[in-house]
Amino acid sequence: MTAEDVKKAIRNVPDFPIKGIQFKDITTALDKPECLKWLRDETVRRYKGLGITKVVGIESRGFILAPAVAIELNAGFVPIRKHNKLPAETVSVTYKKEYGEDTIQIHKDALTPDDIVLIHDDILATGGSMEAAINLVKKLGVQKIYVNCIIELEGLNGMKYLEGKTNDIECLLKIEVDE
Repeated sequence: MTAEDVKKAIRNVPDFPIKGIQFKDITTALDKPECLKWLRDETVRRYKGLGITKVVGIESRGFILAPAVAIELNAGFVPIRKHNKLPAETVSVTYKKEYGEDTIQIHKDALTPDDIVLIHDDILATGGSMEAAINLVKKLGVQKIYVNCIIELEGLNGMKYLEGKTNDIECLLKIEVDE
């Protein structure tokens, strides 16, 4: 299994969630055990030995791989959810995205200053939602923040936008927006 094999397994969905957006649907790769295993193993390989104590998954597709990575890194899993989805006291950040505005939250007691965090999501596009997640985690005063995404949509400058906002950021696959 290679990165190219996984890229070929990802489906394009035109005009989703709104007209003009070509959505990269990872579910067609995740339903193949060899692709899912490659994604998990490749992510773990990159972060093993860095002392990660919590893997934070961003709703909703960040929830898919983050718990499996957390188990392999001997770390806990923490969800970042959309507004009013978490039951206890939360911290929030509101941000703009390509097609609107959103608010995300994390439990106020989910992270401590002793934590070294890996934030995981499926796609890095312009960087707005990941910046919001980084800012949310920073509010809880953690030691270090690493960022991992399955796909970087090249040409949207998300990686460049996030420079200097985290300790490290990596994407497993690089895909052109119109690819």
